Amino acid sequence: MLKLGITGGIGSGKSVVCAIFQCLGVPVFRADDESRRLLNEDTAVKNEVIKLFGPSIIIDGKPDRKKIAAIVFADKEKLSQLNAIIHPAVRRSFEQWLSKQSSQIIIEEAAIMFESGAYKNLDAVLVVTAPEKLRIERVMSRDGVTEAEVKRRMENQISDEEKIKRANYVVVNDGVTMLIPTVLEIYKSLLHSRSPKKD
Repeated sequence: MLKLGITGGIGSGKSVVCAIFQCLGVPVFRADDESRRLLNEDTAVKNEVIKLFGPSIIIDGKPDRKKIAAIVFADKEKLSQLNAIIHPAVRRSFEQWLSKQSSQIIIEEAAIMFESGAYKNLDAVLVVTAPEKLRIERVMSRDGVTEAEVKRRMENQISDEEKIKRANYVVVNDGVTMLIPTVLEIYKSLLHSRSPKKD
């Protein structure tokens, strides 16, 4: 089984690329979705988060993600502490999910794959890129946030240039480049050869 990581900066379009792979029958573990589920549903995770931020972040029985985001994207120490709670829990969920898979290729999608160290457990990494202006527009439209808020989030992710250096595959999602043919080529490559890991 070949384990492929898919990552990219906020607004790059990772989900679109994952959806194409899913159409080809490749199962996808969405780490960011799982982190949101754990935050809402896992009692141990929720209690640790309340201990970190205080009870005021709970709205209607669930942690308020907008409040948490406003805190952590302005305070790198708090972001690091939050990640130390969430990442191990997501890793455990991934391992449980992985044990149930039988496909030749599986995918883990995560926004901060290099930052979290998750890439070390994978065979290859694909990075999705897009022009910064387009990424900002996508996130503002999707999340209803300001340009300044999007840029603050971007500051907590390593640059596309650094991601590309460490990737085995790169997909450009700029609204012009044809995505499906590019993904199909990568899929065929993955089926026929195990990609060498990069350091």
